[in-house]
Amino acid sequence: MTSADLDTQRATETHPDGVSEGFLSWFADRTRATACQVTRTPLSDLRGWSLDAATGNLTHHSGRFFAIEGLHVRTSYGQVPEWSQPIINQPEIGILGLLVKTVDGVPFGLVQAKMEPGNFNSVQLSPTVQATRSNYTRVHRGDRTKYLEHFTHPRAGTVVADVLQSEQGSWFLHKRNRNMIVQVDDSVPAADGHHWMPLDELRSLLRIDGLVNMDIRTVLSCLPASFFAAQDRHGTDGMASALARSISGDGTPLHSAETVLSWFTAAKSRHELAVRRVPLRALPGWRNTPEEIVHDDGQHFSIIGVSVRTNDREVGEWHQPLIYPSGRGLVTFVVKDIDGVAHLLVNARYQAGLLDAMEMGPTVQCNPGNYSGPGPRFLDYVRQVPAERILYDTILAEEGGRFYHSQNRYLLVDAGDDVPIEVPEEFCWVTAHQLTGLLRHGYYVNVEARSLLACLHSLW
Repeated sequence: MTSADLDTQRATETHPDGVSEGFLSWFADRTRATACQVTRTPLSDLRGWSLDAATGNLTHHSGRFFAIEGLHVRTSYGQVPEWSQPIINQPEIGILGLLVKTVDGVPFGLVQAKMEPGNFNSVQLSPTVQATRSNYTRVHRGDRTKYLEHFTHPRAGTVVADVLQSEQGSWFLHKRNRNMIVQVDDSVPAADGHHWMPLDELRSLLRIDGLVNMDIRTVLSCLPASFFAAQDRHGTDGMASALARSISGDGTPLHSAETVLSWFTAAKSRHELAVRRVPLRALPGWRNTPEEIVHDDGQHFSIIGVSVRTNDREVGEWHQPLIYPSGRGLVTFVVKDIDGVAHLLVNARYQAGLLDAMEMGPTVQCNPGNYSGPGPRFLDYVRQVPAERILYDTILAEEGGRFYHSQNRYLLVDAGDDVPIEVPEEFCWVTAHQLTGLLRHGYYVNVEARSLLACLHSLW
């Protein structure tokens, strides 16, 4: 059985209610038609890439795309005060864009079935446009990016959202993408590899393991609640009603928007984070071999190389490095019904690669396998929560263009009375509607929390 057949089988056998046969048929056709061969390749053999003789940094011969460099970090925050690591330096700003339209009162989104070399399952759903600046300016001399003009010159549509957002602050240095949603009329056809689908149906797909990629999740998190049909929650259980009020903004939040911002500003002022770029060569605690760059204890992540052949991208063959995490991560929001409104327990998190050092993240965000002793706050609680308190539980992949087989288990758990309203100073209870409001601005909510917010919408 090919990887495309496995993708099709996964979507067909496990699809939740609300997913149409039209989508399943289209996705099956696209995955069968996508040829992809990804081969592990020594870093020293990556065509078009070279290790700088002085620094050991791994760079592309064009000077574009991205580089693998070294980073040294000192901080007063967290359990480890100082460390060194490789990091992806990709200073250019890419576009993650979703076209939407309304037909007979039903909002639709234009999705793409896209192959990425790091995807564990080859093909996943992505936004209408998902492209780095190097790609859409055709540094690779490949085909043009379809629908790009709707986001670079969106005069024919209505801009619903347009904001710079960060990506994984543990693995990217100051990486940002332009998250855009543009509403168009009904005259934009779906090109080969693209598919118009109701946004409610797209939400349902977030409950399928590994199907909806990170890039469309972060864009979906920026959608106003008005783009999702409100469900009648009368007569349902208390948490379902509380979630609906949290998303829609009905009901009174525990903290005002001003109080949440004051809490966050105080958290950013409480600790120091000093970051400096250093040569990749001879990073303390890391081993460089012709095959890979790996941590001495085998944990955290490594830098590997791959060669890629496909019929589904602007160019058919290329080489590149990827970050390969050591295991599956855990990303969780603890959820509490406070006076009839569901609140999410957000964590003010420093991450070395974030442009503004700190953003609001999930309650728990870590790779549990990296801890031999005590882990972060609430990790033990989340890992032991009974099954009946789990509201959402899905394995989702991270950025397949830069990470190899990177997966996180995304959880939403009902705290009930286990977690009090009074929480440690680096945590704060906020509603989903308050988080969505913060997403009108960049650098408040990290990418893992944005993904989980999109997952929360799938429960409404």
